[in-house]
Amino acid sequence: MTGRHFWSQWTRIAVGFGAMLVGAASVTLMSSGAAFAAVDCHAAPAPNVNLRGCSLVDANLAGANLTGARLLHADLTGANLTGADLTGANLTGATFSAANLTNAKLPNARLIHADFFDANLNGANLVKAHLTGSNFSGANLTDANVLRANLNETKLVGAKLVGAKLVDASVIASDLTGANLSGAHFEGAHLVRSDLTDANLTGATLYKANLSDANLTDANLTDATLVHAHLSDAALSGVIWTGAACPNGSLAGPSGCR
Repeated sequence: MTGRHFWSQWTRIAVGFGAMLVGAASVTLMSSGAAFAAVDCHAAPAPNVNLRGCSLVDANLAGANLTGARLLHADLTGANLTGADLTGANLTGATFSAANLTNAKLPNARLIHADFFDANLNGANLVKAHLTGSNFSGANLTDANVLRANLNETKLVGAKLVGAKLVDASVIASDLTGANLSGAHFEGAHLVRSDLTDANLTGATLYKANLSDANLTDANLTDATLVHAHLSDAALSGVIWTGAACPNGSLAGPSGCR
């Protein structure tokens, strides 16, 4: 066999093998792509719909079934989601500024770094939702159910959580400055290193809550229940203690709990 004939055969074999590899890669890519629905910003609301990055400003999605939907980085500013079902939906990075989510269902939804500035979530279901790093400043979460949700490093500045249920929720290193938390339920919640400066906790239940290293400067704890709560290294300057039940079960004095 001549050297020229040998290299000609080797070239054909190498090229053929390369084509096989490229073909296999194409099949793999097509197969993996087929597992995900294509983005269609004009698609009707439906379970598992892919609306990633879509502009849905002022959209009327009241009562829509969006369970498992993909709405990552979508813009829902001013949208009407009253009573909508977003159970298990992925809303990471989505914008809900001034949106209406009254009685919306969002259990187990991913809302990481989502923006709910000035949104209405009155009576919303956020059980076990992932809300890390989200912005709820100025939002209305009155009577919302936030049981066992993750709100670590979340902004709730001036938010309204009157009567909200945050039992066993994780609210670590979050900003609740000036928030209205009157009558809220924080039983077993973790508020370590959170800022509750000037927060209204009148009548709130903080039974067994962990407030270690929290900032409660000028907070209103009138008639609040702090039995078995952890307040180690918490900032308590200017706190209003009237009628509050202390960690040891005693009633707070003028200077607070001892």
